[in-house]
Order: sequence, then C-alpha cells, then structure tokens
Amino acid sequence: MNFDYNTTRNELILAEYGRNVQNMVKYICELPDLEERNKYAQAVIDLMGFLNPHLRDVADFKHKLWDHLHIISGYKIEVDSPYPKPTPEMALVKPAHIGYPQKRITYKHYGKTVEVLIERAKAVDEPERRAAMVQGIANFMKMAYVTWNKDSVADETIIKNLRELSGGQLQLDENVNLNKVEFRPPVNRAATNNNRGRSNSNNNNKGRQNNNNRPPRSNNNNPKQRH
Repeated sequence: MNFDYNTTRNELILAEYGRNVQNMVKYICELPDLEERNKYAQAVIDLMGFLNPHLRDVADFKHKLWDHLHIISGYKIEVDSPYPKPTPEMALVKPAHIGYPQKRITYKHYGKTVEVLIERAKAVDEPERRAAMVQGIANFMKMAYVTWNKDSVADETIIKNLRELSGGQLQLDENVNLNKVEFRPPVNRAATNNNRGRSNSNNNNKGRQNNNNRPPRSNNNNPKQRH
C-alpha cells in the first residue's frame, strides 16, 4: 500500500490557498484550449477569494488574486488576465524602507501629541482662544498622566510640566482647578457575570436548604390520626 505524505508532495507555493487550489492551477496550465483555461481560471479566482475573505479589505484585491494565480502556476499559466502579468523579477524587488521617527519625547507618558498641541497653541495670537487651548491641553495632560501612572497627580505638577514643554510661553494660574480624573481599572465583565451566576446559585441553594429544614406538614386527612 502506497501512502501519500506531505513530505513526498510538491512544495506548496502559497500555503494559504491549500493544495487543492494548487492542483487546480496545475490542471488549468495543461489545458490546450485558451477559452477553457479562461473559464476555469475565473472559477479558481472566485474560490481563492472565498478562501481568503480578508483580502477583500485590501485595495484592488482582485488584482492581488490574479497575481497569486500566476505565482501559484510558477508564472506558467497562459490566460487572458484583466491585469498585467507579474514576473519573477517583481517578486525580488524589496519595498522601500519606512523611516521611523527619531524625535525625542520629553515626557513619554504625555506622548508626542501633547508637544504638537503645545506648538500649535503657541502660534495662536487670539488671547481667549489661546487660553481655551491651554486649558484643554492641561486637562489632557492630567488624563494621560493618570492613565499611565495609575495614580492621582497634583495640578501644580501639570502646570509645571506645561511650562517646561512650552518653554515658558504657555502658563496657567497656580490656583486653577483642572478636571478631576480618576483611574479606574477595566471591569472584567466575564468575571462579573460569573459572580452573578454564583450568587444566584447560592441563593437557590439557601432556599432549598430552608425548605429542607421545615417540619413536615401534618396530614389531617389520615384516618389513623383521627380520634
């Protein structure tokens, strides 16, 4: 008896489509009629899209499916594709390197966004609008501080940090009251529901125990108890 193991099979070119799709593509390559190849190729394209629905979120996913069809065939399939046929050389092209920001963040718990907001507030000349922006930035800084440090923070600390980050150009009064922010740990709803279920079951058990402790009712209809 001959067993068919994966180690004896041909290597999967794109494993996310499976071996059946690869066998179908191989069968299409061997068909002599172009019209028949086109018909079966379209069917395989629809199947590939069904097997990988996440590709629908990719821009121009149909183009990607046709490229994958050519790749699975080893660039040997001859069909009328609605898109330019890819070449093996295109697969060797490396994407451009994405540069990462190397800017230093003074206070990481505030983030880079606060520094950007401070720079924009410094460019505002209208006093009332500028004061409103500074107040909003300070409230955001307090919220960010409490979120990352999980502790309360004095308004004086926020005012001091705001002055440092703005180079002394943005200031708040020392007696200003910022929005009160408290850190609240996330609620585990699953655990809460389980505890509710346990409390309900405990109440039911207590009710059953109380019923079991009650004395038996007397049966007045029993003729042996009549005198």
